[in-house]
Amino acid sequence: MTDNNFRKTPIALSLMLLIATPVPAQEPEPELVEVTGSQDDPARAGIAGNTVSDAFGEGLTSEDIARSVTPIDQWLLEAVAVEDLRDLRRVTPNTYGATGFGAPSLPTLRGQLGEVFEAGIRRQVGNNGLGIPLSFNAVEQVDVVRGTPSVILGTTQRTGGFVNLQPKRPDLADTWGTVQVRGGEWDRYRTGLDYSRVLEQDRSAVRVSYEHRDEGSFYDYAGLDSDNLFLAYRLRPGNSSEWNLSLEYYDIDWTDNAGINRPTQKLIDDGLYVQGQGVQPDGSTVPGAGGIVSPTGLVEIDRSTVLTDPLDINGAQTLLLHSVYRRELSDDLALVNRTYFEYLEREEIAQNSFVEIIDGAKTFENRSELHFGDTVAGVGLRYNDVLGYSQFTTEADLPIDLTAPLENRRIPLGDAQKERLVELRPGVFVSPGGQYDLDGDGAGNFNLSDTTDSASLQTGLFVQHRQDLTERLWVTAGLRGDYYDVEARDPLAPAGVQPASDDYSDWLKSGSASLHYRPREAFTGYATLAYQESTSNSLAGGNTLSGDNTISPVNFATQNTLYEVGLKYRPDATAWYADAALFDQTRSLRNRDGSNSGIRTRGLEMQLFYQGEKLWATAGASYLDARFDDSAAFQDSRQVLDAFDDSRPDIVAGTGRGAPNFTVFAPADARLHGLPEWSASAAAGYRLNERWSLGGSAVFSGRYPLDYLQTVEIPAQFTLNANAEYRFNGGRSALRLQVFNLTDEENWAPVFEGGYFGSTLVFPELPRHVDLVLAHRF
Repeated sequence: MTDNNFRKTPIALSLMLLIATPVPAQEPEPELVEVTGSQDDPARAGIAGNTVSDAFGEGLTSEDIARSVTPIDQWLLEAVAVEDLRDLRRVTPNTYGATGFGAPSLPTLRGQLGEVFEAGIRRQVGNNGLGIPLSFNAVEQVDVVRGTPSVILGTTQRTGGFVNLQPKRPDLADTWGTVQVRGGEWDRYRTGLDYSRVLEQDRSAVRVSYEHRDEGSFYDYAGLDSDNLFLAYRLRPGNSSEWNLSLEYYDIDWTDNAGINRPTQKLIDDGLYVQGQGVQPDGSTVPGAGGIVSPTGLVEIDRSTVLTDPLDINGAQTLLLHSVYRRELSDDLALVNRTYFEYLEREEIAQNSFVEIIDGAKTFENRSELHFGDTVAGVGLRYNDVLGYSQFTTEADLPIDLTAPLENRRIPLGDAQKERLVELRPGVFVSPGGQYDLDGDGAGNFNLSDTTDSASLQTGLFVQHRQDLTERLWVTAGLRGDYYDVEARDPLAPAGVQPASDDYSDWLKSGSASLHYRPREAFTGYATLAYQESTSNSLAGGNTLSGDNTISPVNFATQNTLYEVGLKYRPDATAWYADAALFDQTRSLRNRDGSNSGIRTRGLEMQLFYQGEKLWATAGASYLDARFDDSAAFQDSRQVLDAFDDSRPDIVAGTGRGAPNFTVFAPADARLHGLPEWSASAAAGYRLNERWSLGGSAVFSGRYPLDYLQTVEIPAQFTLNANAEYRFNGGRSALRLQVFNLTDEENWAPVFEGGYFGSTLVFPELPRHVDLVLAHRF
């Protein structure tokens, strides 16, 4: 980790951006109207009162957008205890997904990893879901949008949907603060402070939000330690302009939790684990490819016994800057400029030989938008520079006996393995960023992962227009073109060879068209067609070289389509909102080797919201048919039974093939494993009186196959959560008891998106546990 560079480079850049941003003089023009509501008022919570934060244009509410969307404000985030991206499934449909090795960095929407935007600009995020756990300390609202991003936001890598995080803003009218202390089982502690101060009434204010987490874990050798500091400045220099600036620093250490290996049906149904250490073909008991286990027993395993190691290193630091400046140039013309900068460092060195080191990833984006009448047009510029090292080719999870001593799960590299890697630093071996034939036999001599030193420049032009056809019928259409200029090189070539490098440039196109119809004031129907050519990136948004040392044009850009029809219902002067959508969507799944498989999803999603004076409630349901679109599928091992021989059929009927045995399944339209076809959720809260309120949430999911061959099935599952809150000190203080998994269900979840580890790993969800939260507003 380059700590000195981290401290100096991004901070200097941030100061330069601050200095370079113009601050207009005060001018007397028509006043901007700001609508705020109390966080304590459930009538202000949830979807009914919110706009969808400019992802499709300014000031649009949910029923104005021809897409299935769920805006979630800060009140509702706290009411249903959203702590990570998987928790969004409590209040929004079609968001069931894998655990992301216990710490999801990306949302799952319609069966695919989605993108994370903040203030309308895409953030650096994980490599296929393996990234930094998201902190909600800086977040005031989360907009969940299913389907491809709008042309305003630009081309992305993932197109199943996205979340757009709205950063907290200072309050220009009042000075206030909140402090929160939280404690829970397994020594999980959290403290937070959120303070907003007016500098000049109705003109300028600042806000600081700080969160510290020091958390043990139910799982063995697991935990999380983080600090998140968020600073914001808001300036309204005149009645027609506003500038919002924020800076976030995030430092986190956490555990990469692979769950439990050997997911046989007996493990899922009865918690029974097959014992016995795997043996490689050469007789070694070090976990490796082709290992075969001679079963020695079948025992009940504690669900806290997971594939973790106390010697693993896993941490990250990141700095984010956001600037949003808006100015009304006339009654019908406004300029919006958005600027974003992020610097990221990450280091994971695991005892199972997995390595991912981001030795500096810098991303800068600036987008200028002109809003005139019903048209939005603009230009965007995005630069991404990544230096990273990766090694995942020698992992072997199925041969490991979790009930054996810790040493049995560690993978020291042998001499033959080291020869196919490059030593980054003493004792740390990674893949090179290119392939080389050192002995002249026509075959490469190295294992390839995602090591890269790459830079990309993306320039986008877009326009979106709404055209009224009649009073109740209108069309919205948009086009965008993004020109990419990319280069990638090997930052760690073996001695004696010329480092491989390549460059590539291409236009990626996107467009959408929607027909809106409002037969009555309470009803809005829509039909949407969208197309996007998306990128296929590796760690921190970088680009890697293929086995032939080129940036593959086939894998660089993929085609995605969306067909969606929906109906939205929002009667005037009531507390109800409901919608439903049917969709047919094609997209791509990035595989371990950098290739892409086509996925086609069809489905239905519905949601209902009610916000009253004392009662609020939400409900959602979805159906999802996700299949490979006549594409190949990749899996760590063909099936879990391949890891065992047939010496003890009374324990397990093994095939004796050996595992892991990286398997490519022929192109087909097979069901995408690791996803239920149906899921549902509900949440509600009721205020008994001025002091007491009760609430809870429930998530239901149907059964689904864990692996490609559907040899192991996760049954239908549900989770119930409950809470009770007591307010005192004139309503300024509150004590909240939260009970998660109230009925203590022994639920399971996939570990990784796309089903790659479906035959290798499964994640045991947390048992019943309790948190106590004390909050005070001053």
